[in-house]
Amino acid sequence: MVFQDYALYPHMTILENIGYPLKVRGVSKTELRERVTNAAKSLNIEPAIGTSPRAAFWRTAAARRGGACIVHHAQVFLFDEPLSNLDAKLRLDARGFLKHLQNELEITSVYVTHDQAEAMALADRIAIMDHGKVVQVGTPQEVYRKPRTIFVASFLGNPPMNLLPCKLICFASRY
Repeated sequence: MVFQDYALYPHMTILENIGYPLKVRGVSKTELRERVTNAAKSLNIEPAIGTSPRAAFWRTAAARRGGACIVHHAQVFLFDEPLSNLDAKLRLDARGFLKHLQNELEITSVYVTHDQAEAMALADRIAIMDHGKVVQVGTPQEVYRKPRTIFVASFLGNPPMNLLPCKLICFASRY
């Protein structure tokens, strides 16, 4: 699970941050190093593995939580707005990285975000919620092109879809 707050240990190296959950579980040092090194390769941070987490902050954060999923051989990633604390440039880089990682590892990912551009860029399928209820599920293209509710139509797109208030008047024909 990857949270908004990265919860990295600044006094530990990247290797120690990623490997901490394994250390707590009593995994041997040899196996821990091997699994963390493989996760670091997947996350593209292997050259910085012995440095402070600041050297590759968001990748280390992803590694700390996502890497834990990798080293534990998880079947599902759960992301709760993991990019919300990043600046725009880093967010774009991180978004591309996460999409690549998810595709490479072929792991189902559930990704919560309020950022529609992020959702559209990362998702294979999107579930849009309004007041805690799912109002539409589909591919990014389906929900964008064929919104089922006014909420979905007004939520997606930048600028948002034009919505015009109108009345439907029906005239009955005698013929």
